[in-house]
Amino acid sequence: MSRSIQTLFDLSGRTALVTGGSRGLGLQMAQALGEAGAKVMLTARKADELEEATATLQAQGIDARWVAADCAREDDIHRLVRETLQRLGDVDILVNNAGAAWGAPAEEHPLDAWDKVMNLNVRGYFILSQLIGRESMIARRRGSIINVASIAGLGGNPPDMRTVAYNTSKGAVINFTRALAAEWGRYGIRVNAICPGFFPSKMTRGTLQAMGEQRLAAAAPLNRLGDDEDLKGTVVLFASDAGKHITGQWLAVDGGVSAVIGG
Repeated sequence: MSRSIQTLFDLSGRTALVTGGSRGLGLQMAQALGEAGAKVMLTARKADELEEATATLQAQGIDARWVAADCAREDDIHRLVRETLQRLGDVDILVNNAGAAWGAPAEEHPLDAWDKVMNLNVRGYFILSQLIGRESMIARRRGSIINVASIAGLGGNPPDMRTVAYNTSKGAVINFTRALAAEWGRYGIRVNAICPGFFPSKMTRGTLQAMGEQRLAAAAPLNRLGDDEDLKGTVVLFASDAGKHITGQWLAVDGGVSAVIGG
């Protein structure tokens, strides 16, 4: 007999690690996973923001902890994995969300800024996925890895946005998702990507100011930007047994922008 929809979406007894989890989209996804029953480990660079975010989740009855780490640094990633496994046990759900952006014309883009974006947005995702897979998921033949890409990874942006490094990195994340899903499916590990559209956040503040919130909202068929609950359903779908036959896929959560631009 098939399970109920409530059972399929239930994450009780599972553990999630969410990078960039102290605010914005990362905190929203961590909250959703916790509301579905998972224990949650948050990580980001700033301890004070992590402490505040963890307290917020705990006040809602979510079993949440934190570890400060820079996911652009290989030694920090190793420490993050070590501490997470020691404190919470095996990781069932990994959300690769920490990210960086840089705005500059392509002909003037600093190489160190390009490397900064690539190191966090691509290399960091790979190293953390490799370690969690090797140390926790492969032997148990189960796990869900959720990579946060962007609709910016589906193509170019308007010329005045000038985010060539960010777009390139997020395109790489989408294909990394496909490649890892194809390779690790034999271990029972699912790998999927979420491609958010425009959500107000610290990272998008410059873009929103440059292009205007009203203009960006008007470009979406739903005529609005993303809000503080629009990623919750998608992340729980990919993390839970409700999505157990979904792997190697990306889903745009963008108010329909990708449908207009042909993503």
